[in-house]
Amino acid sequence: MRMPMNLKQCVWILAVVLSMGIAGGSLRAAVPPSPQEQGREQDYSKNKKYQQGVREGQNDSKRNLDHSKKRNFKKDGDKNDYETGYQAGHQGNPSDHR
Repeated sequence: MRMPMNLKQCVWILAVVLSMGIAGGSLRAAVPPSPQEQGREQDYSKNKKYQQGVREGQNDSKRNLDHSKKRNFKKDGDKNDYETGYQAGHQGNPSDHR
């Protein structure tokens, strides 16, 4: 008789924990991006890594080459800027990505 009560409590605890996890995930999805994340949507016109990526993307696109070079960057931000520029240059729309 004691066993069903523990099982019932475990089921309720599990249900509460799952609902809190779902609610927390929904809350994070609804929160607007932080100022740091919004800063990533920036003017790339003076960003050297972005401009390098645009040039190399355009050159690879003209020569029908793939993006196979392995690059090492000191900062993750530099890598992201380069990749964004490369994709823009390779697709033929090297805007300032504002």
